[in-house]
Amino acid sequence: MKTQIRKVQQGFTLIELMIVVAIIGILAAIAIPAYNDYIAKAQAAEGPTLIDGLKTPVVELVSNEGVATACTTQKMQDQKAVLAGKYVSGVTLAAADPSCAITATYAAGLNPKVASKTVTYTYNSTTGAWTCSTNMVAEVAPKGCTVGGGA
Repeated sequence: MKTQIRKVQQGFTLIELMIVVAIIGILAAIAIPAYNDYIAKAQAAEGPTLIDGLKTPVVELVSNEGVATACTTQKMQDQKAVLAGKYVSGVTLAAADPSCAITATYAAGLNPKVASKTVTYTYNSTTGAWTCSTNMVAEVAPKGCTVGGGA
């Protein structure tokens, strides 16, 4: 008596493969814009981080030397402050008594929601308060910043 060996089907059908490709396409359509926003938020976070490192020296210099003298980019260079980063092309200071404004300008070539935008923190020496404004879109702007401000 001969034994018959049946061959089991192996592999996937064309329909099964098409369904998998369609599912991957749908997931990619959702994931790519979310990833781009994530990248923009990460790039936007560098400005406030650089500015945070300048807040204490600015407050100390303003209290010791006055706004006009203390709130200059040269004073911060003398303090060995970090005035540029990977995404921020430069940080500048500007005095307008009683305020000192620190502005971080983002480099070109970044995510379009961040490229060439600014974030500005302003110190009011009368009240001792810091305020933030930016011209980035609200979805990537740093928390606590007023959107629509900045240069």
